[in-house]
Amino acid sequence: MKIEQPQKPLVLYLDDERNNLISFKATFRLDFDIKLASTSEEAFKILLECEPHVIISDFRMPFISGIEFFEKVKAIYPKPLRVLLTAFGDMNALTDAINRGNIYRYIKKPWVEQEIRDVVKDGFEFYFTKNELLIRNKELVEAHKDLDRFVYSVSHDLRSPLMGILAVSNLLNRSESLTEVKEYSHLISKNVNRLDEFIHNLLEYYKIKRGELSIKDINFNELLATLAEIYESDAKSKNINMTYEVTQKESFNNDPLVIIVAIQNLISNAIKYQREDCTDKWVKINANIEGSKATIVVEDNGIGIQEEYISRIFEMFYRATAAAMGSGIGLYNAKHALDKLGAEIKVNSVLHEGTRFEIIIPSK
Repeated sequence: MKIEQPQKPLVLYLDDERNNLISFKATFRLDFDIKLASTSEEAFKILLECEPHVIISDFRMPFISGIEFFEKVKAIYPKPLRVLLTAFGDMNALTDAINRGNIYRYIKKPWVEQEIRDVVKDGFEFYFTKNELLIRNKELVEAHKDLDRFVYSVSHDLRSPLMGILAVSNLLNRSESLTEVKEYSHLISKNVNRLDEFIHNLLEYYKIKRGELSIKDINFNELLATLAEIYESDAKSKNINMTYEVTQKESFNNDPLVIIVAIQNLISNAIKYQREDCTDKWVKINANIEGSKATIVVEDNGIGIQEEYISRIFEMFYRATAAAMGSGIGLYNAKHALDKLGAEIKVNSVLHEGTRFEIIIPSK
């Protein structure tokens, strides 16, 4: 993810002398987008509304010094670069400013126009370099966690079905009963399907991770009809009544393939985690498109999820139940896809009664 860089730096200038504020804005109005504050209270109100790239503060002010102001700013808004403006050559104060306020630079008063321009320009560039580096580091940490989980899962989710197939093939070699051969064949198919699901989900994960969004107009009647057709045979084979309903009176724009990835993982889970003893199994999908958002609900009356596990179900390779042999990637893929769309997902589940997923997707 790359931070979008505006054409001009946004600068917050704090000074208790009004003349200095007026002079600063008059001098640099064409170079910077400028926010002015004469007190720290005004400055913090501005910070609530927007995040500047560079904050310049006078050192000597009544009630609070520039160092004290920056110390508070650093704790709440660490991203903006902090520049101290001072008419005093007090090295102890400057040491304090560096240690307590983590200032980026200091400028002596009276300031020189070109020095201000150079400092702000350098700070503007450094702001994006520093914050992109933080994002990259965060992505690297997450990738490392994914790799750890992947190595563990491969040892289980790939090796276990392969060992199962090997064991069954050894039994087949010794069997002379047609009935046993059919049973063993079914076990092989089951293990192959587990492998296929695992590999499919991994491919899906990397497609979402690497791909860019392709925004299109979406007809949700067509989209859900496609998904219903994909899962119709699976649902019928398990005596599950699957229905869908769409309310759409206006256009909606987003990436249909990423939305399909998210919804199909929810539908797949709804079908997979049903109660075997239930005589009235159902899965319901509802899509309501209104204003600038689409609200999609996938609901079932399956086994449900224990409350203490709900907060972890979107983690990669996490399984909340051993009742069905899932890959542990499906819900992770769904959440990852929805994050990419800027969407929100809510979960409500009651053990032995069913689960309801609600996703809210903005139109782009």
